[in-house]
Amino acid sequence: MAIAPRNQTRRQGEVNLLVPPPRPPAQALAGCLNQLQEQWQGEASLAALWQAWPKIAGPQLALHCRPLRFHAGRLVVGAQHPQWLQALRFNKHQLLGALRGAGFALKDLQFEQHSAPVLPNAGSAVEAEVWSHHPSRVDVFGMSPCPRCQRPSPTGEVQRWGHCSFCQRDQMDNGVAMGTPSSEAPPAQ
Repeated sequence: MAIAPRNQTRRQGEVNLLVPPPRPPAQALAGCLNQLQEQWQGEASLAALWQAWPKIAGPQLALHCRPLRFHAGRLVVGAQHPQWLQALRFNKHQLLGALRGAGFALKDLQFEQHSAPVLPNAGSAVEAEVWSHHPSRVDVFGMSPCPRCQRPSPTGEVQRWGHCSFCQRDQMDNGVAMGTPSSEAPPAQ
């Protein structure tokens, strides 16, 4: 049976209790971000591979093929079209050599057909339609104008407060919480 370190046990009567290890000291935000970036750019990181992919694969392959999964030394690359899948297979050894030369410890490459979802163009009518039906934009009761500011607001907000959440926030910022001005609030006991 293993024995826990002294700083992870506490004696209570006749029993030794395990306690969690002490927390590491707090780090500055810049140090945390640097550590995260180092992990992100590590050789076993798919994110680092995505960043380096255009240089490694070349402009033609990188545009139509992308790394999908990286596990146990095997990289799975997806291609949008069967012709690009064939190009990947034809260039497998050169691509594997380029990946190893860039510092990625790979044992093998595997290819599969993969179609990325097509996103609507920014500012298009399709994007506006999708956004208008997005769950964060639609209340179950529908939308109605706020009686105070005339902004489009979920009807549930207007029914609850008599105005929209923006007006409610302004009212709370001015010392009114839940409809009662702070000067009229009962004294704290």
